[in-house]
Amino acid sequence: MCESFSDARSALSRARAIMRDLADSVGVPWPQLEEVTTREQYLHAVHTFSVGRVAGERYLSGIGPFLDELACRGIAFDRQESSHLFIADIQLRPDLADLWPLPEGMTFLLNLTPPFGGPDSEPEDDCTEEELDRMVSVLGPLTMSVSWGCSWRDVPDFKNCGVQLCLNSVWTEQHPEPTPGEFEVWVALGTRADWSPAGKAWLLDSGLTLGEPQAG
Repeated sequence: MCESFSDARSALSRARAIMRDLADSVGVPWPQLEEVTTREQYLHAVHTFSVGRVAGERYLSGIGPFLDELACRGIAFDRQESSHLFIADIQLRPDLADLWPLPEGMTFLLNLTPPFGGPDSEPEDDCTEEELDRMVSVLGPLTMSVSWGCSWRDVPDFKNCGVQLCLNSVWTEQHPEPTPGEFEVWVALGTRADWSPAGKAWLLDSGLTLGEPQAG
């Protein structure tokens, strides 16, 4: 379900209000920042973030040469999760921008970098409104989505429940697509309550004015 707003701060305020009014807990869960997928995102991130986390499957096509290139640039993957998976935290540098777009199977995340948390941050953690404001201020023109998980009051199963804020993008077929100047808030009821009688009753009782529902 979607609501559109004219600017990111209005969207953020509305997202927080939805959670504050309709979630079981009074705290605001820690937002999860979606992955960096474009060169433009990375170039902006270089000026606002210090460290990013890259992960992937070592034996996918195109990954080997990519890792060799990173090694030539002085980046070592010292956190191997298994024989075929790897995770590494790397310092953001302008000279790495030409690596984007990354090979298929690679992800690059900023959600463990201040102000979006640290190595010990978990999606279940609560954050203050001041922390949320700092998060929004550093996003700038990034075409990225931010998600909060939360348990909705009176919904029997809160798996995958939450709110998603799409900054300069829209949520289409379960994926954010760049749309500069567009800001949307999506309300997710979860996979088990979405189309159930309980989910329909929750929507009716919530009083939210929502757009067309989307499966998934």
